Amino acid sequence: MKKYKRPSQEEIKMKLTDIQYKVTQENGTERPFLNEYDKNFEKGIYVDIVSGEPLFLSSDKFNSGCGWPAFSKPIKREYIKEKADFSHNMHRVEVRSKEGDSHLGHVFTDGPKDLGGLRYCINSASLRFIPLDKMDEEGYGEYIHLLDK
Repeated sequence: MKKYKRPSQEEIKMKLTDIQYKVTQENGTERPFLNEYDKNFEKGIYVDIVSGEPLFLSSDKFNSGCGWPAFSKPIKREYIKEKADFSHNMHRVEVRSKEGDSHLGHVFTDGPKDLGGLRYCINSASLRFIPLDKMDEEGYGEYIHLLDK
């Protein structure tokens, strides 16, 4: 994970769209059902839009019906940070990327029991999807074998 780092604030502003910036840098949320990856079930890897660090595999994605991409687990637990979130008059657990410190979404305990019971509800705007056939050339080849499980 040392090869992934948070770019400067100027680089982030130039690189991201308005919604990507609002979600990742200002803890925003995109609209449910109207986002890029909610219905994407192609084989591949999801990485942080800011730092490129690997976060989730398509093999751990499921249709939760919540309107955002849902995953049963991150690639490795240490690739993300969890933080108490008391906004909107409720207690939730926020999920952030470890190196990029991007706001990703939240984790809930209402996921499928057979997949561990967690639901990582993640904003598409915080992610970049890399299809299986591009993973090697984009530097994520070491994760390909995990998709075959």
